[in-house]
Amino acid sequence: MREPFKFHCFLVPDVELLRVRSRFVERVSEEVINQLLDDLSDTTLNDGEREAIIEGNVTRADRARALIDTIRKKGSKASAMMIVHLQRRDLAGRAFQP
Repeated sequence: MREPFKFHCFLVPDVELLRVRSRFVERVSEEVINQLLDDLSDTTLNDGEREAIIEGNVTRADRARALIDTIRKKGSKASAMMIVHLQRRDLAGRAFQP
């Protein structure tokens, strides 16, 4: 089993998402992407953004890219929220297993 996904708390959240982007895209599961979309829909993503991520991207990797890029472009507050939700959803690192 892989170690849980770790973030560096000393980096600005949107910079931190950029740092982990390729690993996130490579390893995040479809289940965790959907959970993050649900979590972030309450406070960060509007319905149009959520639908664009789901419907505009056929593969899991494309949805992961669209999600992390959309959140990162919203700035540090949105990025910090995604990091918190991802850590909560992926306590055992299961989203990042092959």
